[in-house]
Amino acid sequence: MRSPSLSPVLDPQALAAELSGKLLIGGAMVPARSGRTFEVIDPATGEVAGHAALGEAADVAAAVEAAAAAQRRWRDVPARERGRLVADCARALSAHVEELGRLVALETGKALRTESRLEASILADVFTFFGGLAPELKGETVPFDPKMLTLTLREPVGVVGAIIPWNVPMMLMALKIAPALVAGNAVVVKSAEEAPFAALRACQIMNQVLPAGVLNILSGMGPDCGAPLVAHPKVAKITFTGSVETGRIIARTAADKLIPVTLELGGKSPMIVMGDADLDRAVDGAMIGMRFTRQGQSCTAASRIFVHDSVHDAFAEKLKAKVDTLRMGDPLDEATDIGAIVSPEQFEKVRNYIRIGAETPGARALACSAMPSDPRLAKGLFVQPVLFLGLDNDSRVAREEIFGPVTCIIRFHDYEEVIAAANDSEYGLAATIWTRDLKTALDAAHRLEAGIVQVNQNLVVQPNLSYGGVKSSGMGKEASLESMLEHFTHKKTVVLNMA
Repeated sequence: MRSPSLSPVLDPQALAAELSGKLLIGGAMVPARSGRTFEVIDPATGEVAGHAALGEAADVAAAVEAAAAAQRRWRDVPARERGRLVADCARALSAHVEELGRLVALETGKALRTESRLEASILADVFTFFGGLAPELKGETVPFDPKMLTLTLREPVGVVGAIIPWNVPMMLMALKIAPALVAGNAVVVKSAEEAPFAALRACQIMNQVLPAGVLNILSGMGPDCGAPLVAHPKVAKITFTGSVETGRIIARTAADKLIPVTLELGGKSPMIVMGDADLDRAVDGAMIGMRFTRQGQSCTAASRIFVHDSVHDAFAEKLKAKVDTLRMGDPLDEATDIGAIVSPEQFEKVRNYIRIGAETPGARALACSAMPSDPRLAKGLFVQPVLFLGLDNDSRVAREEIFGPVTCIIRFHDYEEVIAAANDSEYGLAATIWTRDLKTALDAAHRLEAGIVQVNQNLVVQPNLSYGGVKSSGMGKEASLESMLEHFTHKKTVVLNMA
């Protein structure tokens, strides 16, 4: 039975309690088959925010069966009608922006004003964008033989398994499910353990619009919920954002099943500041690029900033002064710029990298901003942003993905030297270069080994800009028409003999 029309709930604690213990399968909010739950912690206070349903293999099977049954009907809905319904989802989500922003701030620790409200608003934009692309699900005629009509069709792949991360759970979910739905697929989402509620609520809202079973969402642990989803024989496509290690496991399982995967696996993105760059603009770009207001928890974070020797010291001084203006505190407080690290495990990982960097001979760790003084936040997972000076590109802090508010400002002298250093990484997701010289900018854009290269700017993921990395940063693209056509449909060739 479908849920009644939903009204926004602006108290995130109350909403988390309402969503506790629930999965969304076949259009209904249901408990896990086992009845078990797990705690979701508010990282700003250390208190329990709610209890998510502990989905396991039986729940995966139920969700996939519901999706498979719904997909057989959904694929026959005309493409433009599917697009209209997906655009209707955007309108429904738009009425819940504040609610969803507050809920994701509670469970992830991201500040409402600088991060969480923006993510909630982008969610609707993604569905609007892909809803409008439905008429582009078209094939071609092929000049094969004058006596034969030869054409290609775009058809949905079937049931899509979408496994999402905790750092921007709603936006990255939207980039997976919106194109999949428009293309005629049904979807089973597996949310991140740390942040299940906002994604669940968004799917609940969309289920007021979509046919039952077309969009389902599970919460649970990776081995017991994510792995059965990837392995299920009726899942025809996996799209995953997360760690390299988990991505490799998923790719191996998908290879055994001979199904396609899209993997977005993180990065160690270089930012190059040439001696002729507009320094103030480059500092602003580093502020955005490092995602300090997201606690550095971004796969495109500019965590290796190469600065020409002639402007190195001035850049470091300006960047520290800028980061020092950011206020750390309660994520739900409108005055807060920087919130908390998402989990105790991630908190300890970030602090360990800071210790490693600080203990490296010749390194200087510049701690920025100030820890919150509110006693309510004493148990919160807050980490001051750190700028490292004196580290080289071979240090662990410069080579390994930290996923925290930590960046290295690395001095360089020569252009060829810095291009080589920027490419000397297992990752290849994003890169930026800051220069006034057009020749240098174009040369770097060609030579930097990254899925997206930007010059004198550092935009976050945008609908209509193809997004995805090379090397260990993954395979496949998201956020574009290309992603919908290439990753959520297959091409069928039809030959009609008219002789």
